Amino acid sequence: MNTRQQQLEAIDRLLTIMDELRVGCPWDRKQTMQSLRHLTIEETYELGDAILDNDLEEIKSELGDLLLHIIFYAKIGSETKDFDIADVAHAISDKLVNRHPHIYGDIDVKDEEEVQRNWEKLKLKEGKKSVLEGVPRSLPSMVKASRIQDKVAGVGFDWEEPQQVFEKLQEELGELQVEVNANDQEKIEAEFGDVLFSMINYARFLKVDPESALERTNKKFIKRFQYLESKAVTLGKNLSDMTLAEMDVFWEEAKKL
Repeated sequence: MNTRQQQLEAIDRLLTIMDELRVGCPWDRKQTMQSLRHLTIEETYELGDAILDNDLEEIKSELGDLLLHIIFYAKIGSETKDFDIADVAHAISDKLVNRHPHIYGDIDVKDEEEVQRNWEKLKLKEGKKSVLEGVPRSLPSMVKASRIQDKVAGVGFDWEEPQQVFEKLQEELGELQVEVNANDQEKIEAEFGDVLFSMINYARFLKVDPESALERTNKKFIKRFQYLESKAVTLGKNLSDMTLAEMDVFWEEAKKL
């Protein structure tokens, strides 16, 4: 691995390249924080895909793309004299030191749950009015639900046992079925949302990331369905012309693969 000096030199090289691109490249010169935003989100999802695939080479590449975006935003901030990359690094360093008094102070903690509780309390002392202020409004709903539950659990608003959460899930499923039987679409949607929220909460107790779990299932389904499509082509058929029984034969083959 690289030494600390080599790591610093690599960052310095990237900063220099960013300076040069901002001056010499028409596309880079045109970019603003607003125009980069959607690209940054896309790069984050690409990193997430690489992590799910456990593709370390691709993870390295996608981390580089994200690092470029961080450098890019800092460069734009320096041009408006609002902040530069040093300000960004110092800000996160100060935050980490302040929020880890068990490392940089005289606080003792017994486990990671206590660290999390202290973290949320410290953020409230910093001026936040709600522990939920740190949940971005634009997060996808599943990720947002997971973060909401993490944060309120950090201040003690939580179930004590996984079985309690499972029983709540069963209760919500029962309430959903009642509204399905009543054919009340608005209430069906509301109860369906409660079921999803409870499922995500149960996943937390099982130490399962619901977003990753669902995405793994998505990938598995895609592979199996594409196998089914390829078999249909081999037989010279369209899927729409096949019976469910015929399709199920190849689906079961795909599962074995």
